[in-house]
Amino acid sequence: MASQVMSEPDPLLARGSHGLDRARPRLSSWLALPAVVVLLLISIVFGTSVGAVHIPALNVVAILTGRHMEVFHSQQVILLAVRLPRVLTAGVIGGALSIAGVLLQGLFRNPMAEPYVLGTSGGAALGAAFGVFLFPHSSILGFSAAASLAFVGSLTTIVCVYSLARVGGKTPTVPLLLAGLAISVVLSEVSSALVDFRGEISWNARSFALWLSGSIAAVTWSQLLMASGMLFVGGLLSIPLRTVLNALALGEDYAQQLGVRLEVTRIAIVLVASLLTSAAVLLGGVIGFVGLLVPHVVRLIIGPEHGRLLLLSPICGASYLIIADAFARTVIAPSELPVGIVTALLGGPLLLYLLRRTKREYAL
Repeated sequence: MASQVMSEPDPLLARGSHGLDRARPRLSSWLALPAVVVLLLISIVFGTSVGAVHIPALNVVAILTGRHMEVFHSQQVILLAVRLPRVLTAGVIGGALSIAGVLLQGLFRNPMAEPYVLGTSGGAALGAAFGVFLFPHSSILGFSAAASLAFVGSLTTIVCVYSLARVGGKTPTVPLLLAGLAISVVLSEVSSALVDFRGEISWNARSFALWLSGSIAAVTWSQLLMASGMLFVGGLLSIPLRTVLNALALGEDYAQQLGVRLEVTRIAIVLVASLLTSAAVLLGGVIGFVGLLVPHVVRLIIGPEHGRLLLLSPICGASYLIIADAFARTVIAPSELPVGIVTALLGGPLLLYLLRRTKREYAL
């Protein structure tokens, strides 16, 4: 990546970062953290209780805490074998996409930057598809071919979008969104062609077609364990990035004066965001707008400081996707919607709102 100034501060982020928004009431982190943890616990109980067979919330708590399990044997089987793995999967995906959203928004200083909008989710999905279809029994550095190629696909996509969006050494909003959209369309068509190439009677092809719409219906414990490990590593690696993200929010010149090595920082943020996006895509396919909606709402509540954003956003993202998935599998029961449709219906309007608000801010 070039050493030129990468982007101009977006008004929606720059105002808060320079302190002009700090007069607004903010929820204390000491209150916010317990609140979001309670929200996560409630969402887990809710997500495991709803479905074709309703399990009362008190029974869910009793089973999860190991009490009276023999009394609720049939419910125990449904909860532990079917619903709990799915709820945990939704939580991991929501957490990974939320952290990736915080990192990309901080890197580009733009509240509309997130894995789905920038096409990185599509790149990871295409890479994972190649791994599943072409190298089902291969591994790279101990990771499955799907996981390794998902990371490569996500990384390649974000680099391409960044290169295409640069205008005069900057990455303004409209070129960034257009580049992400163009890359996403191309990746979607290539993925569809891959499905056709494998044939409609292929089990993998049918599953992959549903997976492209965002589905977490069929996940193995081994996949969940691998993606959880990737989320854990990505979360740990994002912690030292909080200070440089705060510095970048005030402008790259200011960050350089503080001793931030811009090139190293950019590479580190892109690598960590790609790792997290890969983890999410491996479990649930292309699920959009989680990394857009959750960090934006959390930022409005607790402010723009990236340490708090990186702490609270993944917890809120996990809760959000657990609830969205519960809605997706019950709204048209016994059938179910891909959860990606639910998140798109909620996140799409927010993207349009942010784009309109950014346009108004630039006009002032």
